[in-house]
Amino acid sequence: MTGVGFGAFVRRAHDAGHLVVQPRMGMSSPERMRAGLLATKGAAATTVGTITLDSYTRVGDLESAELAVLEGVALNGYPIVSHETTTTLNVLDGIHGPDFPVQVRHGSAAPEDIFRALTAVGLDASEGGPVSYCLPYGRVPLRESVAHWAASCELLAAARESGAEPHLETFGGCVLGQLCPPALLVAVSVLEALFFRRHGIRSISLSYAQQTDPRQDAEAVAALRSLCARLLPDTEWHVVVYAYMGLFPETEEGAYRLLGKAAELAAATGSERLIVKTVAESRRIPSVAENVAALEHAAAVAARTPRAPLDGTGTQTYAEASALVNAVLELDDDLGAALLTAFAKGYLDVPYCLHPDNAGFSRSYIAADGRLCWADIGRMPLDGVADVRPARAITSADLLDSLSYVRRSFDRHDPDDTWPVALPAPRGA
Repeated sequence: MTGVGFGAFVRRAHDAGHLVVQPRMGMSSPERMRAGLLATKGAAATTVGTITLDSYTRVGDLESAELAVLEGVALNGYPIVSHETTTTLNVLDGIHGPDFPVQVRHGSAAPEDIFRALTAVGLDASEGGPVSYCLPYGRVPLRESVAHWAASCELLAAARESGAEPHLETFGGCVLGQLCPPALLVAVSVLEALFFRRHGIRSISLSYAQQTDPRQDAEAVAALRSLCARLLPDTEWHVVVYAYMGLFPETEEGAYRLLGKAAELAAATGSERLIVKTVAESRRIPSVAENVAALEHAAAVAARTPRAPLDGTGTQTYAEASALVNAVLELDDDLGAALLTAFAKGYLDVPYCLHPDNAGFSRSYIAADGRLCWADIGRMPLDGVADVRPARAITSADLLDSLSYVRRSFDRHDPDDTWPVALPAPRGA
């Protein structure tokens, strides 16, 4: 491995005892994008930069993105494919480097143009995956996404020829962001990492999104790390935790408290990086100042949180995640083909995901102790492994109640309240 690049930077920071914190940030104006990167770099924390792309670029509508650039219309992210290469080079000039790597985040099921554009300006870090940037985001067939991501990985891997060590982060640990039992998040994250590895990427990060119960989250990260150690022995890898991706608290106190819990989770589990959220998440796109405040709050909480990782292999989450990964790997030597077969057979089945290639039989619920549990495993190979409550109808009221569970818990003003708060037992369970 080389000593430069996104993965190497994160590894050095972790070895020095620092959690790397990172914002979600993307502005269509080159001047504002540069200012955001400078502010991130100057924060009182160990940071990496983010350029988040606009939704036109994400879905491949480059004509609309180019028109917006020509007419000076503001977009909800940075249109890296449509800006001139010299424009993006000026955005990065004097900012991006070994002491401050920058990652491009996008959400595309077909990212070839994005990867060409980012490598053209000397960037070599991005994220996503053939499953996680297909199922939740649109109607692109999974088969097409797998083919696009295979080609894109190989395109990015070619940057190694110029001395770089290109880096990809799986988004699999964030599938739908919420109400997905952690074992499935861990399994998809690991499978996407293996997909990256088989298509030439040697520096990988694996994501996990904070869910509804701190102990279950710690077990999930431990399971993820154990599976990585077993299945990625020749790969530079690290774990990135995401602050809760569902409905964020509406109060400033609640938002900071939830972000602090995410920082504690990352630091205690030995994770190397954290994607933050801000006090503005429930209302609007956050300002640069609010992003910097979130970065600094998370870094301060992490600095006072000792590392205390759990055993990775002795938990229910590990048993389920391992069973899912092993079952998919046995389907086909070609991992892309195995993923397609797994979804076609229902071996992987994301709760409440409406994509046509998702079986849609699995269901989850939040138990009285706050843990995410299976109400129905559908056809997933978890018989005798998962603890499944008798299948029941999940009503729309149940779903809405679950979606707002974390927000309600953290917006409470009683300082004696603890998280999670008790919920009534599922009806009919």
